[in-house]
Amino acid sequence: MDAEGNQLGVMETRQALSIAREAGLDLVEVAPTAQPPVCRILDYGKFKYDQSKKQKEAKKKSHTVDVKGIRMRYGTEAHDLEYRVKDARRFLEEGNKVQVTLIFRGREMSHPEIGKAQLDKLSQALADIGVVERPPVMEGRRMTLLLAPK
Repeated sequence: MDAEGNQLGVMETRQALSIAREAGLDLVEVAPTAQPPVCRILDYGKFKYDQSKKQKEAKKKSHTVDVKGIRMRYGTEAHDLEYRVKDARRFLEEGNKVQVTLIFRGREMSHPEIGKAQLDKLSQALADIGVVERPPVMEGRRMTLLLAPK
């Protein structure tokens, strides 16, 4: 293919190189696995520059999803729970995932259903903006819940 995108057809490498040199451009192999390999006549420096600009633009538009953590205790009161909901809502609106960790101590371990109820209450409060990606799971002395933005 030439600089304007017109197909020149199948030719020898030497002939294609001489056409590229006459135009003051480079011969670049675009599809090496094709049969026969596809080459294009173009300004290689400009081609690399355009590629890097496209990559920078794509990187600028992309958003990495972070996992933000919220820690609670077994006996967290309603007012404190409201603050945890507010923080989790902010994290979800920013497009991040939220991992809620509920920590048990001592005899609290004998009543994990109370902790699960607390996490369910939190997930119900955030049901309009987030979805439960991983339901509450007991891992040692911790119960974790993972929420993702809708």
